[in-house]
Amino acid sequence: MKKHIITITGFPGSGKSSTAKNVALRLGYEHFSSGDLFRKMATERCLSIEEINFTAEKQKEIDLEVDKLLVKMGKEKNDFVIDSRTASHWIPDSFKVFLDLDPKIAAERTFAQIRKEGRSSQTGSSIDEVYENTLKRVESERKRYRSLYNIDITDKTNFDLIVDTKVNNLDEVIEIVTAAYQKWLNAPESK
Repeated sequence: MKKHIITITGFPGSGKSSTAKNVALRLGYEHFSSGDLFRKMATERCLSIEEINFTAEKQKEIDLEVDKLLVKMGKEKNDFVIDSRTASHWIPDSFKVFLDLDPKIAAERTFAQIRKEGRSSQTGSSIDEVYENTLKRVESERKRYRSLYNIDITDKTNFDLIVDTKVNNLDEVIEIVTAAYQKWLNAPESK
């Protein structure tokens, strides 16, 4: 049975959190960000977001704690939008969205955000540094989730919708996701 849950993932800097927050607002749903939780965990451990990813390669309980929470939410909640690398795996009956963006453009956006607003547990003195850190982070996450759960978080074939956030601005992405979700919800379930 389809859940009234949207799971959103994508590469760092692709707009997952902004999209998820705004889609939730538009639908009147709750919002949860695994990235925010991971950043909080990094800050509590006095680590950067990159460092906590590398730490999680050795300390599996970090991922297990986050993923246990996602499983619980998938069982107990409805009317919810989650931005997370693995939520689509843990909540298979959700509407699964992948936000696609070239990593170099993602690094430019992330660097601009760091300079303008700051970003919890993430720094970078140049676009190139943010780009390199982002590639390392993605590779660390791919390695961990493949090892823990035998899933590839970058395999786009596992998603109901893929949106290129380079050619679509935030308002357009929100509209695309919301419209596709409504269509998915109203479509008859295949047996």
